[in-house]
Amino acid sequence: MTHPADATAPATASGTFAIGGDLPVIRLGYGAMRLTGEGVWGDPPDRQAAKAVLRRAVELGVTLIDTADAYGPYVSEELIAQALHPYPDDVVVATKAGLVRTGPHQWVPVGRPAYLRQQAEMSLRRLRVDVLDLWQLHRIDRDVPIEEQLGVATELQEEGKVRHLGLSEVTAGQLARARELATIATVQNRYNLADRAHEDVLEACSAAGIGFIPWFPVGTGDLAQPGTVLDVVAAAHGATPAQVALAWLLHRDPVVLPIPGTSQLAHLEENCAAAGVSLSDAELTQLSEGADGTALGYLQRR
Repeated sequence: MTHPADATAPATASGTFAIGGDLPVIRLGYGAMRLTGEGVWGDPPDRQAAKAVLRRAVELGVTLIDTADAYGPYVSEELIAQALHPYPDDVVVATKAGLVRTGPHQWVPVGRPAYLRQQAEMSLRRLRVDVLDLWQLHRIDRDVPIEEQLGVATELQEEGKVRHLGLSEVTAGQLARARELATIATVQNRYNLADRAHEDVLEACSAAGIGFIPWFPVGTGDLAQPGTVLDVVAAAHGATPAQVALAWLLHRDPVVLPIPGTSQLAHLEENCAAAGVSLSDAELTQLSEGADGTALGYLQRR
């Protein structure tokens, strides 16, 4: 499942995936939400340090950077442009629209077509690009017909301002309906070893060749406690539980594109090194069953 990689660019060991069939990215990406202030609100404590993290991510082999107009708001997109523009040819900056920020930790869906168009235009300006390679609907606004929300998205595609469309936090039913209205290249849902509530969405993406971007990918909950299967597997590989959780995602399906986020260089290095952790079939099964609470725990008995 892992691939040969340049030792100086460990993320490349995760292999590649072509978003929309024509936009190749290294599968292990970087989520830029944490490059903001507390509550994903305002500036980070140190803007220069935040930009250093972005530059280091690219040096480590990351080519998919995920952000949103709501992160800050606007701060994350601005930092990405300041740190990386002009972008290397292989770097893809994915952004999102559809949430309004009213304060720290507050997120309000707004899917009115005029608002979505405005936000796409502003993301183009902040990111300093002519085309948004991947533009994702941050949430489906239940108060606005989905036909209208995806209608403006496809209009932006036709105008050459958006290359590929994605969705976030959708059900399998919503994905199926969206695919009747537009070509969906990616889905970004919460998914990790400890939380697989969207298993059916991942399976639908796998069947259709749609990129599945799990947010909060290193969520492990109680699974990382001493003596658990995750702890034992991590120790066997000389890895951290978070690294094994990321490796499990990369092994889960070729369409999975984890985007672990951090504001710390050391944590970034740790996350990228996870691409080189190769898990056996037995370990993968044990980790999955352990997360379900049904494992017999043979690894712990060895």
